[in-house]
Amino acid sequence: MSSDLLYFMLGAALNFVVALLIVRFVYYPATQDKTYVFTFLAFNTVIYFVLGLLTSATLSVGVGFGLFAIFSVLRYRTDEMPIREMTYLFILIALPVMNSVMVSDSALPYLLVSNVAIMTVLFVLEKEWGFHFERSKRIVYDRIDLITPENSERLLANLHERTGLAVKRVETRRIDFLHDSAEMVIYYDEPRLTSAKVAPLQSVRVTQ
Repeated sequence: MSSDLLYFMLGAALNFVVALLIVRFVYYPATQDKTYVFTFLAFNTVIYFVLGLLTSATLSVGVGFGLFAIFSVLRYRTDEMPIREMTYLFILIALPVMNSVMVSDSALPYLLVSNVAIMTVLFVLEKEWGFHFERSKRIVYDRIDLITPENSERLLANLHERTGLAVKRVETRRIDFLHDSAEMVIYYDEPRLTSAKVAPLQSVRVTQ
């Protein structure tokens, strides 16, 4: 077995293991969402083999950046992806580009350090060590008597009771006196759930 084939197989194994660790032990425990698992791992694996079979490192890097440009323009317009999933997709596209170009005897230590560093950063961010991630949700609210500044505490308490979310602040976007309702955006700390993921930014109606 030639050394080139050996390093090619070694890089493929390393790339897949790192991608699997990121998806299974960093992304999935934080989101409990299997929707994009297939996409993440399939893209990562296919891109590594496509770039790994190119003989020129310069050409491989060019193709890799071309993939970034394509997805930046398309952004999966047929099915919009949340920002978090788009971030993971770009990371799992960047990994095979880096691994396919750097896999060699001299660059192997740098490759290992780079992959471990990426996994560590993602793990720390998902654990929210030192960070508090704030989410928002658009709602239609029917208690316009509580949207005045002097009733701000009662408004937050009422929203907490009716949504179950620890609402920190509210922005009123539009008031409809004809229908006694208001469109507003509520902001709350993202709960750490084990069985379901909080829905992304969307519009909901809060009524009694």
